[in-house]
Amino acid sequence: APIYNDLEMVKLADEIALLLESRGMNDSIVQEALAGRSPKQVASELVSGTKIKEIETRKALIEGGLDAVLASKDPMIRMARVIAPEYRRIDKMNEELSEREKQAYAEITQATTVIEGTGGYPDATFTLRLAFGVVSGYEERGEQIEPTTNFADAFTHAKEHEGQEDFDLPESWMSAKDKIDLDTQLNFVCTADIIGGNSGSPVVDRDGALVGLIFDGNIQSLTSDYLYTDVLSRAVSVSGVAIPEALRSIYQANDLADQLGN
Repeated sequence: APIYNDLEMVKLADEIALLLESRGMNDSIVQEALAGRSPKQVASELVSGTKIKEIETRKALIEGGLDAVLASKDPMIRMARVIAPEYRRIDKMNEELSEREKQAYAEITQATTVIEGTGGYPDATFTLRLAFGVVSGYEERGEQIEPTTNFADAFTHAKEHEGQEDFDLPESWMSAKDKIDLDTQLNFVCTADIIGGNSGSPVVDRDGALVGLIFDGNIQSLTSDYLYTDVLSRAVSVSGVAIPEALRSIYQANDLADQLGN
């Protein structure tokens, strides 16, 4: 991957400045890292002077092993050796604190269950969780929002916001407009209770057939972190029929669409 020196200098200078701000000028690591220079000067010297951006240099270090790394006079490696011991110390401390937090959280959860019972939602522990809901529109600013959109709506929306790049459709969509069945359902909303991390979850009907994939929630669903309501909160899904339509009409991925059984 390409490496952009200007970008690397800015990022590294920010990190060194943060180190200075958090530990103070009297800190031994800060003093050794800066050596009387400013964060920008250090970053500039390190990025300009290092050879580890070069593939051959990295190969030589790998082939030479630890001895080659320890003997290297490359400024970036020397800086890493200054910071590494303290980094490892803090990393170990963080791991120990994280484990203590996990153990404490487990005890708190057990105590909460004893007091409040098991009527609440289980934690998101990578186990299968099911949310139930119905496809339903909602009201926003006095306007009734329909529960579904189609491909035609996507082009209409882009046209209404013409000149605003964030709302532009990709060129691949624009050039394929005449090939798309614009009446095909694109997205739909439902009252299923979701939260961050649910994106990509399958949406199935009562018979277990796949009808969509969750990818977002409306702005009103942000309150679901604390309180669920089916009045305004909606989970947003891409429709199951939209995926093969897009694969065929826009992306010319017919083989993939065939695998979906459509």
